[in-house]
Formats: sequence, C-alpha cells, structure tokens
Amino acid sequence: MRTIVTILLPTLTLAASLSAADPTVLADLVDPAAMVEKLGSGCKWAEGPVWLDWDGGFLVFSDIPNNRMFKWTQAEGMTIWRARASYANGNMQDRQGRLVTCEQGGRRVAVTTPDGTTTPLVESYNGKRFTAPNDIVEKTDRTLWFTDPAYNPKKVVSEMEGNWVYRHDPASGVTTVVSKDFDMPNGLCFAPDEKVLYISDTGKPRHIRAYGVQADGSLAEGRVFVTFEKGWGLPDGIRCDERGNLWASALDGVRIFAPDGRFIGHIPCPEKCANLCWGGADRRTVFLTSTTSLYRIPVKVGPAVR
Repeated sequence: MRTIVTILLPTLTLAASLSAADPTVLADLVDPAAMVEKLGSGCKWAEGPVWLDWDGGFLVFSDIPNNRMFKWTQAEGMTIWRARASYANGNMQDRQGRLVTCEQGGRRVAVTTPDGTTTPLVESYNGKRFTAPNDIVEKTDRTLWFTDPAYNPKKVVSEMEGNWVYRHDPASGVTTVVSKDFDMPNGLCFAPDEKVLYISDTGKPRHIRAYGVQADGSLAEGRVFVTFEKGWGLPDGIRCDERGNLWASALDGVRIFAPDGRFIGHIPCPEKCANLCWGGADRRTVFLTSTTSLYRIPVKVGPAVR
C-alpha cells in the first residue's frame, strides 16, 4: 500500500519578493509574477530531485535521514517510492533512461531500471570503498562524475585519504580521481557545452569552483567561480540552464549567477534549499527540495542537459 503524504492545499509565495542584481536578466529567466508553490511536506531533509521520463514523467527525490525516496505526480502528490533507500542522496537519469543514485548508506553509486531492478555501478576506488557518494552528473560521452564527501549518516570511518571528486567510465569500468581540491565536494554540473564543470564546496570554503574539462577526461586547474556571501548559507546542489547561467541552492532559496560569475538574482523559498532540478513535460518548471518540503516554480528557460 502506498503512503500518500501531501498538504491539503498548495501554498503559494508571490515571486514579487524576488530580488535581483540585474532585474532585466532575471525577468528573462523567471516571470516576476511567478509563484513558488509548496507541493508537499513530511521530510526531514529533502534532497536529490530528478525528473524521470518513465510512465509519462514524474519526479523522484530523497529524504535522507528517514532513509526513503518519494515520488511526486500532479495527480497523486507525494507518495513513498522506496521505503528503504540506502540513505540515497543525489539522483539523475542517464542517457540509457536509468535512474542513477548516490547511496550514502551503501557507499556506492547504483542504477535502477524502469522495472525496479537496482544494481551497483561503482563501489570503490583502488580497492577502497567510497565514504558517502553525494551528487552525480553525466557527460554526453556517458562518463559519470560524482562527489564523495564525508557525510555518511552511519558515521563510518573513511577508507579514502580525502574527500574527492571522481570520474567513472562505465564502458571501461575505470574510475579516476579528477579533483582533490575540496573540503566537502558536493553538487556539480556541466556548462551547456561541457567545457566547464562546476563543483560546490559545502565545507569551509563555501564556494563554487569552475574547471576546464580536458579532452582526456581530466580537469584543468580550477578557479573560484563564486564565494557565497554571509547570509546565503552554503552552495549545495547546482544546475546550469541552457544559456549557461548557474542556479545554486542556498539558505534562503536559489541564487542565480551568469556564466561570468556575476550575481543575477534570488528566488526566495520558505525553507533552506538543498537541491533543485528542471522537470515537467516541457522542462520549464524548477523543483526545489527544501528541508521538509518540495516546492516548484515555473520558469522561462530550460536546463543545460535534458
């Protein structure tokens, strides 16, 4: 039996409270009259939203401390999709149509097919188990790039020498370390042309770094793309839109930055935002996983990767 967890009526927050360093650019991304809508609640720490194309399309996201995953549809609202989720965090859909999940509890990256079968994809590097895979993205060559900070809910002792960023090639089965520059590497995303990889650090630096992506799969020396100001919290989940702007989850919602790092504006959210993704049939809705709840807002721009 499915457990349905929804609020009785959606809560709308007028986006008139949007703040903008560049009002013209922000208005071209989000209608000033748009509203942030609360779709459901009942989580302890909502994370890892992804829009799956299965069965006509629906959203899946993690509720990490409660060790479960939710499904959301317009018709049914929030339902428990997986009751035991190995403390899943970040999720994505790969180019084979599979759900790829960072399992913090399982210390691995796993894949789930539409029939519900889940199998491990990568669990270790040089014979040592990962600590707590956090977030993951795929490049068009089907390589997977993921972060592994020390956020394991089981408080395991790390076998690794540091909290690193990895690249896994499913074709060869080879996993490599692409960066050791971070305190707590977290969210990551590619620019639309995949020439830049952005990675957030939720540790002491509180910044997002940008790396040139080399032809051999390595990363050039990184630069600080943006450092979060006091009051913004930590940069956690990040996504690029189709124009190259970077959208970052923050203490007070979503902060948007131009490709040159210039601050464009802020979409406020009533709760601390951990992550975001584009979804809906036309990919013109941004879903926000924010502490206890799931929110959405219509936007004018699509994601860098569909």
